[in-house]
Amino acid sequence: VRVTESGGGLVQAGESLRLSCTATGGTFSRVGMGWYRQVPGSQRELVAAIGIGSSTVYADSVKGRFTISRDNAKSTLYLQMNSLKPEDTAVYYCNVGGTFVPAAGRYYPVPPWGQGTQVTVHS
Repeated sequence: VRVTESGGGLVQAGESLRLSCTATGGTFSRVGMGWYRQVPGSQRELVAAIGIGSSTVYADSVKGRFTISRDNAKSTLYLQMNSLKPEDTAVYYCNVGGTFVPAAGRYYPVPPWGQGTQVTVHS
């Protein structure tokens, strides 16, 4: 599987962005997926994950503001980000094909990772 993220940018606090992740080379509809983010000096953290049946989990910091969704026909994963805050500034990465355990609120990623897309939110 190869993934490519897009949709990042520079916005003001309170604005919205939609990230996209296109996957090629795998069976998109049969796997779980997730969005992660990373700031310099910190570990990559899970933002949201979605399962085969479209069950979802979110980090507490983004609940009610971000929505993860998938379009299996287009092999594309999305992250709609509303009411953005300066603390959402990070490089965002998608991951496809990992193990999603909704009951535990966990997603276990697998390689590869894409190049990421930068999201910068100014106050």
